[in-house]
Amino acid sequence: MPGRKILNAGMLALLLLATPAATCAEIYKWIDANGNTVYGNKPPKNAELKKITGKISSFSSVNVESFEYDASLVTPEQVKTKTVIMYSTSWCGYCKKAAKHFRSKSIPFKEYDIEKSKKAAKAYRKLKGRGVPLILVGKKRMSGFDARRFDQIYYGKT
Repeated sequence: MPGRKILNAGMLALLLLATPAATCAEIYKWIDANGNTVYGNKPPKNAELKKITGKISSFSSVNVESFEYDASLVTPEQVKTKTVIMYSTSWCGYCKKAAKHFRSKSIPFKEYDIEKSKKAAKAYRKLKGRGVPLILVGKKRMSGFDARRFDQIYYGKT
């Protein structure tokens, strides 16, 4: 019966839409050939690994809040000019979406990959980051990304 196949396909599509996608990745820590500590989800073979127990996720909801100013993370000039700073990972789709949005609106931003930079990972931990992207604009911090909410922060729209 052709109608029955369409019904089953429709039910399958609804089931897939209702099932949340897993957005967490296992994160490992290792020392590279240059002696740098590296965080990532694709460690090299034969590396002495330490699995990071807290998972870094790609946010499915967006949270905007003020954060305590720290001159070691954001300079007074960056606060004044609302320089956008984004902590990201290479595998994060929301990070890519945010960067594309910034470029499309000619918004200057600095991006730090927390898996490739020891300094970025340290700053991310200091900010008590729990997911990516983590975006700083002035004295506001956005966990996750939503273009409309970002524009409200950046342009001061309500």
